[in-house]
Amino acid sequence: MADNSVPAVALRAICKQYPGSVKKANNNITLDLKAGEILCIAGENGAGKTTLMKILCVLDPADRGEIFIRGKKALIDSPLAAKKLGIGMLHQHFMLFPEFTAAENIVMGIEPRTWGLFFDTAKAEEAASKIITGLRFSIEGGRKVRDLGAGEMQQVEICRILYRNADIIILDEPTAVLTGQETDSLFKTLKTLATTGKSLILITHKLREIKLICDRVAVLRRGELAGIKSNEEIDEREIARMMIGDSTGTILPKKTRMPPVGTGPVHSPEPVIVFDDVTVLRRGQKRPLLDRVSFSVKPGQILGFTGVGGNGLGVLEAVLGGFIHPASGKILVRGRDVSGLNIRRLRNQGLAYVPADRRRVGSALGALLDENIMINRRGEFRRGLFLDRKAIRSFSGELAKRYNIAGVADNEVSTLSGGNLQKLILAREIDWLKDYIVFSEPSWGLDIASSNFIWTEILALREKGAAVILISTSLDEILFLADRIVVMYRGRIAGEFENTDAASIKDGIGACMHGLSLKDRLSKKDQLSREDGRK
Repeated sequence: MADNSVPAVALRAICKQYPGSVKKANNNITLDLKAGEILCIAGENGAGKTTLMKILCVLDPADRGEIFIRGKKALIDSPLAAKKLGIGMLHQHFMLFPEFTAAENIVMGIEPRTWGLFFDTAKAEEAASKIITGLRFSIEGGRKVRDLGAGEMQQVEICRILYRNADIIILDEPTAVLTGQETDSLFKTLKTLATTGKSLILITHKLREIKLICDRVAVLRRGELAGIKSNEEIDEREIARMMIGDSTGTILPKKTRMPPVGTGPVHSPEPVIVFDDVTVLRRGQKRPLLDRVSFSVKPGQILGFTGVGGNGLGVLEAVLGGFIHPASGKILVRGRDVSGLNIRRLRNQGLAYVPADRRRVGSALGALLDENIMINRRGEFRRGLFLDRKAIRSFSGELAKRYNIAGVADNEVSTLSGGNLQKLILAREIDWLKDYIVFSEPSWGLDIASSNFIWTEILALREKGAAVILISTSLDEILFLADRIVVMYRGRIAGEFENTDAASIKDGIGACMHGLSLKDRLSKKDQLSREDGRK
C-alpha cells in the first residue's frame, strides 16, 4: 500500500513567464500529489496545465519555485534526471517514430538485446504485446506507426510510458482520440496502477472524465491555482465554474443547433465535391486503405465521417488534403477531376483544410503568428520583390482579434496553447474558404470554451452555404454537427445515417464502428436470448 504521509510530488511556489508574454504561464502554484493518488489538473487551454507538468519533467525549467519528490528536494536538471526519479510524461502531441513498428517505439531506449549487442525483435514484440493485451488495446506490435490512426498512435504512447514502470505518471489529454470503450479500459488500468502505489496526474478539460477517474482535482485558471477539491465535494458544474467562471457545465454551444438541411436558406442542389469509387492502395499491401468509397457533399451541408481509429479516417483526410492520390476512382470538385492534384493545386480549386495534426500539418511552428495567418495569401501582400509587412501585420491582427487568438505577433506559433493554435488555423482557413472545407478532429484536446467556439463557427459555415466535411472519432461531436453521418470500418463505408434523431441512430453507428450492422447485432442478441431460454 502507498504511504500517504509523504507526498509523491510537492510543487512549491512555481512561477514561469515566457519571453514576450505580459502574463505568467504559471504564477505561484503550490500543490501536492499523494502516493497512490490520481490527481486531475483541469483548466482551459492556456491555463498553464501543460507548462506546469513540463516544469516537473524539466522539459521547460521554472523561473522560480521548488520541487520535492517523496519528501526530498529534487534538483532535476534534465529529462533524464526526471526519468531516474521515476517521472514519466505522456504528451498530448505524439512523439513517435513513424518508420518504426509499434513494438519498437514502445521499447525504444531500453530495448531488449541478444548478447547485449543486437536488438531482439521477438522479445520486443513479446514485451509490447504483454502491455497491449493487458490494456485491451487493438494495436498490433508489428505494424509500423506510419500506418496507424491517431487513436492507435495514442495507444502506443500509453504503452510506451507504462513499459518504463514510472512511479509518477503524467498523462496530458490521453483520451483525446480514444473511443469510449478504449477510454474505459484505460481508466481501469490507471485505477489498478494507483492501487499498486503509482501516482498519476491526468491533464484534462473533460468534466465527465474528471468525475470518473480522479481522487482530487486541481483547477488552473489564467496561470493561477483556482482551487483543489476532492471528487466527493465537487460536481461537473462547479468544476466548469472554477475553470471558466460559468456554471452551465455544458460541452455544447449555448446557441440552439442549426435547423436541418432544407429548412434554412436555399442552396444549389449540385454537389460541390464527389468521391466516385475511390480506392487507395499502398504498395505491398493486399487490403486497400480505402476501398471503393463514394459520397457527395452539397452546399449548406455537413457530412460527418466517424469510426474507430485506424479504419480509414486518417487516409480519407490525407486524400482530401492531396497528400495521397487514389489508385482508382475519381474525385470531382464542381465537376472537375482533381484526383491527381497536390495540396497547392487543390487550394486553388477551393479547398480549405483544418487538419488533425495542427503542429506538423496545420502550422509552421518556427514562424511567427502573422506569418502563419497570411501563408495562403503571400501573393496579395507582395509589393514588387518584397512583402508589405505593415499590411500583413494589419491583416493578421484583424483576424486574431475577430477570433480571439491570444498570442503575441512577434512570438513563434510554437508558444501558443492548443486552443489558440486551433483558432489561428480556423481563422486562416475560414478566411480562405471558397467552396468546401475539411475539418479533421476539430475539437481534439480543446477545452469547453474553445470547442464551443469552433462548433459554432462550423454551424455558421453551413448556413452560409459551405460544403463541410467533418472527420471525427468523437461521436458526440459528429452527432451534434453533422447532417449525414458515414461510418468507416477497415477502409470501407460500413453505414450511412441521416442525422434527424441522434438517439435513434446511436446504436446503429456504434455497431457499424465495430464492423457489425445493427440487424446482425440484434440477430445475435436474439440468438443468445433463445439459448438462455433453452437453458
